[in-house]
Order: sequence, then structure tokens, then C-alpha cells
Amino acid sequence: MVTLEMIQVKLIDAIKQCGLSQTELAKRIGISQSGIAHYVKGDKMPALDTFANLCKVLELDANDILCVI
Repeated sequence: MVTLEMIQVKLIDAIKQCGLSQTELAKRIGISQSGIAHYVKGDKMPALDTFANLCKVLELDANDILCVI
């Protein structure tokens, strides 16, 4: 079973590896920096369109982030 914590860890790793600040990442996908902070803290999950944009900007496979094999 996929948990929010599993997704959170993968997103945190991807954000660190991309080299962008949370502010720059937020600008690129059209949301507030606090939105990114909520995803990193695990307070909230991104909406589906935001998740798709995160994957695109971070060059991630959505299946990997969602722990789908």
C-alpha cells in the first residue's frame, strides 16, 4: 500500500536533486511556495494537475513517485 509518507519522501528527494529552490519550483508550476512546503511537510497532496506539472518540471516518472511498479 502506498502511503503519503512514501510519496513525500520521493518528492523531497526529487526536489533536492533538481537543484531548484521551493520558490523557483513553485513559480515554474504556477503555485505558491507555501504549496510546495505543504507537499514537502506531508500536510497536503498536490492536486492531480499540480502533480503532473511537478513530474514534468522535476523530470520524474509519476509511477515512480506513486510507488507503482
